[in-house]
Amino acid sequence: MKRVLAECSASISELKKNPTALLNEANGAAVAILNHNKPTAYLVPAETYEWLMDMLDDYELLRLVESRRAELSDAVEVSIDDL
Repeated sequence: MKRVLAECSASISELKKNPTALLNEANGAAVAILNHNKPTAYLVPAETYEWLMDMLDDYELLRLVESRRAELSDAVEVSIDDL
């Protein structure tokens, strides 16, 4: 059995009938779209998706900063005036 990672769920038939109503009923939360009672997709409002993408970008930048901090001993010190 697959875990459903949303508080709301709907069948594909319900999604076909009125996707906007599903989003409105979920109040900004993700909606698990079920096919034969198994999650096949998640319907996420655009604002929530954009927030998730921003968080993912921030996480990737954090990983980059942390990897560069680990290589700090290899850094070459440069004066800003020399640039």
